[in-house]
Amino acid sequence: MPLTQLRDRLRSTNLSVPFGRALKITSTHIVGSGLKVGIGDMVRVEGGGHNSLAYGMITAIEENRFIVTPFGFVEGLKTGDSIYKQEQGMGIGVGKAMLGRALNPFGAPIDGKEEIAFSEWRPMLRAPIVPMKRRAISEILETNVRSIDSFLTIGKGQKTGIFAGSGVGKSTLMGLIVRGSRAAIKVIALIGERGREVPEFIEESLRGDLTDTVVIAATSDDSPLMRKFGAFAAMSVAEYFKDLGYDVLFMMDSVTRFAMAQREIGLALGEPPTSKGYPPSVFSLLPQLMERAGAEKGKGSITAFFTVLVEGDDMNDPIADQSRSILDGHIVLSRRLNDQGLYPPIDVLSSASRLMYNLINDDHKEAARLTRRILSLLRDNETLVRIGAYTPGSDKELDAALKIRPILEQFMSQNEPDTKSFDDRIAEMIAIVYPDRQKGGAKNG
Repeated sequence: MPLTQLRDRLRSTNLSVPFGRALKITSTHIVGSGLKVGIGDMVRVEGGGHNSLAYGMITAIEENRFIVTPFGFVEGLKTGDSIYKQEQGMGIGVGKAMLGRALNPFGAPIDGKEEIAFSEWRPMLRAPIVPMKRRAISEILETNVRSIDSFLTIGKGQKTGIFAGSGVGKSTLMGLIVRGSRAAIKVIALIGERGREVPEFIEESLRGDLTDTVVIAATSDDSPLMRKFGAFAAMSVAEYFKDLGYDVLFMMDSVTRFAMAQREIGLALGEPPTSKGYPPSVFSLLPQLMERAGAEKGKGSITAFFTVLVEGDDMNDPIADQSRSILDGHIVLSRRLNDQGLYPPIDVLSSASRLMYNLINDDHKEAARLTRRILSLLRDNETLVRIGAYTPGSDKELDAALKIRPILEQFMSQNEPDTKSFDDRIAEMIAIVYPDRQKGGAKNG
């Protein structure tokens, strides 16, 4: 090869890999300099000591410095360690081989089985569906949970929240919906859960059946960044199957722990705390995740259920309040009903589905409204009835409500998915609230 050609080739070849240096290291972030990076870039920090390797993401940039939020522990790192930019950004491998598996946010197996051969790479952070590309939600998603299908009917592509205090049964209801739903694909994000709760959820709530199901888990001992991006990784997996034309059921437990992870990140970066210590970035992050669910023209749909832990059963908690404003409906679990032994303890009067009346027929609407009226009468007069201050016959409407109360509570109680068809289930509900006549069920997509 002529010397001139060799010289030109050497000039066009990058013989050195650019890197920066760590200037400051804390338990929550690493300050570095000397490397040209952008927000969201993935980097790795390498040193010469034992366990001195960490991966992280660029979360803030100043004039001559940048801040790396690590995905794991920083023990073993020291100032002066090298920081390298990763060629591959924040993303997760996806493919049908994921079905039946439990993975971490980077797609690595946590179920002790073999590595997965992914078919493509998807970024974790993506823009939601363009509004004009969304299609109208016109088909019913059967959950086979009687209280939901009858009084809070959900459509394919709808976003719904499950709101409850601790220990009221959110995870159990999630399992009931996953087992009963007829969605083709199910993606479950377990964010901030205790380590023991992940296998418990799979074995007890899902009965060990992960057929057509993908579980993405980031437990409470993972870094805040892992917990945050665990939710986005799971949504990217759901979008992959939606783009293939499937109707996907997406379940996430919980939004509150997702928000807490962002609170840790935001406060470490110097964001000002607002309501209950949550920085402003938390409230802008929620719609970035939730709005990615929906039904898209020419593709499938993502029907999403997000659980929200309301501290002290306070429905005005800032995360609960912000979530309700974004979602298309909310299911409230009542500690009072749970204490009475009614399961699932869905408080129909405090819950709502914003799309229900666009999906069901007139008979179903009429019966659902009457049921709410009956439940309201029973709630308002419960104390009078219990202390014996109510005289039967003084209010015919209340007498009728008290008569059907046991049958209605039995209808709303279940531990396993209902095996009846949707129309038969609605016809049963109509027969309960109209004991003297029976009409047809609702239209089913």
